[in-house]
Amino acid sequence: MSANSIGKNIVLTSFGESHGPFVGAVLDGFPSGFTIDLNAINRQLQRRRPGQSALTTSRNEADEVQIISGLFEEKTLGTPITFLIPNTDQKPADYNALKDIYRPGHADALWDLKMGHRDYRGGGRSSARITAGWVAAGALAEQYLGKINDKPINICAWVQQIHTIESNIPNNVTRSNVDESPVRCPDLQTSKKMEQAILDAKENGDSLGGIIRCRISGVPAGTGEPVFRKLQAHISQYMLNLNAVKGIYFGIDNRTHERLGSENNDSWKTKDGALGTESNRAGGIVGGMATGEEITFELYFKPTSTIKKAQRTINREGENVILEVEGRHDPCVLPRAVPIVESLAALAIMDLLMDN
Repeated sequence: MSANSIGKNIVLTSFGESHGPFVGAVLDGFPSGFTIDLNAINRQLQRRRPGQSALTTSRNEADEVQIISGLFEEKTLGTPITFLIPNTDQKPADYNALKDIYRPGHADALWDLKMGHRDYRGGGRSSARITAGWVAAGALAEQYLGKINDKPINICAWVQQIHTIESNIPNNVTRSNVDESPVRCPDLQTSKKMEQAILDAKENGDSLGGIIRCRISGVPAGTGEPVFRKLQAHISQYMLNLNAVKGIYFGIDNRTHERLGSENNDSWKTKDGALGTESNRAGGIVGGMATGEEITFELYFKPTSTIKKAQRTINREGENVILEVEGRHDPCVLPRAVPIVESLAALAIMDLLMDN
C-alpha cells in the first residue's frame, strides 16, 4: 500500500501513472453549490503542461481536464469531484531499457524493495506527470478562496533562482508579470540568464535546480493552530510532497537564522483597525497562526534526477552498470513547478479554513 491522499477537511486523492491512459485526482469535501470556471482550471493546467518551450520536456500533452463526477449544471454537488486528464503522448518504449536498472537520484530501487513490483515507464507513480491532477484540484480550490471572504485570498509563485543565478523580486508581482518569462522569473534581465543556463545544461545532458518563492495574501488572522496543525507545518506538509523539493523556508527572506533577536522580532501594530506588524519579517505567520499579512516562503528544488550524462548505478541483480538515459525530461523543473506550488498552497489553506 502507498499513501495517495492528503488533507483533513478537503481530501485530495491522486491517481494514475506517467504512461498509463490517464492521470487525475479526486477532491472530496468540496462545498456544494459552487459554480466552477472550467476555463480557469485549464489555464492553470496549461502553465504546468509539458512541451510548452525548449526549456521543458518535449513530451507534448494537451492537458485539458474532464470533470466526470461531483458536478451538475456547472455547480458542485458536495460529492467527490473527479478530474480526469488523458495521457495522449505516451512513449513507453523509451523506458524499456530501464526495466531492470535503478536510476541514480530516483526511487526505483526503493519501489522494488517496498512494493515488489513497479511501473518503470517514466517513473510510474513517482513521476511529476501525476501532479497534473493536483493542479486541476488546486485551481478549483483557488477559485473558492477567491470568493470565500470579502477580501479574496490571492496566491502567486515565481522562480527566484536557477542554479547560482539569483534574482531579487518584490513580493507585489502578479501572475501576468511571472508569465512574461518562459522561466517564470519576472526579473526579465535575470530570466534571460536563467534561460541560457537551462539550455546549456540541456545541451550538456545535465540539469539544474533552484528556488521558487510564493506569496499568499488575504489569509485571515488566526488561521492555523498554535500547537499542532500550525500554519507553516500544514503548508510544509503539502509542499514537501512535491517532486524534487528538498526544503522550505518561511519569512520575508531566507536570512532569519543570521539575525539577532532584536533585529528579527516584528513589533505589533494596528493599521485601519486591523492587527499587523511593522516589518512582517516572519512572513505572515507567528506562533503557528496567520497574522493577516502576506505569507511568504521559499521552496528549494534539487536538479532533475534524470539526465543524459553517463552515470554509475546497479541493476536488479546488484550488478554494476553504466546508465545513459534516453527519453524526454525537463532539464530544470522549476518553470513548470510554479503552478503546482500555487495549487498545493490553495489546497493547504482551504483545508485549514474549513476547520471553522
